[in-house]
Amino acid sequence: MSYNSKSVRYYALDALRGLTIAMMILVNTPGSSDFIYVPLEHADWNGFTPTDLVFPFFLFAVGSAMFFSFSKTGFEWSNAQGIKILRRTAIILVIGLIFNAVLMNNALVDIRIMGVLQRIALAYAIAAALVLCVSRAAIYAIGVILLLGYWALLQFAGGADPYGLESNIVTHFDTYILGAKHLWTGKGIPFDPEGLLSTLPSIVNVLIGFEITRYVTTQQNKSRTVLVLIGIGIAALAIGLLWNIWMPINKSLWTSSFVVYTAGYFAIILALFIWLIDVKGWGSLAKPLLIYGANPLFIYVLAAFWAHAYGMIPVTGETGNLYQALFLMLAKFMDPLNASLAFALIHVFFFWLISLFLYKKKIFIKV
Repeated sequence: MSYNSKSVRYYALDALRGLTIAMMILVNTPGSSDFIYVPLEHADWNGFTPTDLVFPFFLFAVGSAMFFSFSKTGFEWSNAQGIKILRRTAIILVIGLIFNAVLMNNALVDIRIMGVLQRIALAYAIAAALVLCVSRAAIYAIGVILLLGYWALLQFAGGADPYGLESNIVTHFDTYILGAKHLWTGKGIPFDPEGLLSTLPSIVNVLIGFEITRYVTTQQNKSRTVLVLIGIGIAALAIGLLWNIWMPINKSLWTSSFVVYTAGYFAIILALFIWLIDVKGWGSLAKPLLIYGANPLFIYVLAAFWAHAYGMIPVTGETGNLYQALFLMLAKFMDPLNASLAFALIHVFFFWLISLFLYKKKIFIKV
């Protein structure tokens, strides 16, 4: 299978990936979890906040990067390519397990099996195999089947309250397959928002990122591309909201309506970036984001371990550890909400400086 495409690196796509990493650090590194502005929190269950865009955007970015990677080999499957995909998947999975063991202080026998990195690895592996082994029409068909099939599974296998926290099929499936002690318990019961079953629809996020990238890299008329992406985005938002009537937009369950709804925002924001960078010629505005997006996975993992290290460093007095001490230091000069936000913004800038150092040294850490 081959694509008639010009695999040109688009600054707009790279800049959007950089924005995603910056947002990940912003929402994952508040000064205090007790003081967070509402838009920077995830929806508790059904519903949507701007923060809920961050993870699906990362998956869209994975699909985009996958397009450029596979364009180098003509989008053809080979044993060498398959081994490379398996190796990358295994590395990300292992990093994810280490991530859980360290950040959640789990003993190996009780380690949380799934997580953000594990979902990225599995969604990438399956999407990569699909785009290399089946036709474009089949990719679209499989995407629709995954979304409709997941909807049917949740709707008809979840009892009287198919989208409830304790009654949904995702909770029962993951508990049966992975075991309750290997699931996240942040909602009071064993339930993993990055669980195994709910990874199925996330594959579609990667496929959408791949296909949208294929589209924009083959278009010569950038103004028309912007209009088409805006049209796609508006249609996806409308479909997601309409679907929400029967299947709630829910990040924790990664519902099919959530996939479509977030894809709408992705298309519209990408259109905005293309308009600013390619149509208006304001490429200099994207440079900071391009730098941030050069080592996305490494910076994401480094930021998480760095923040965790603060909590491991004891500080004498009532503060307990360095993380709390740094937050309280900022809280002396501003109210707690703004101090918490300032703490996160300082880290966004700090990790941008690390990204800048790597970028200037031409160090690009790939897995």
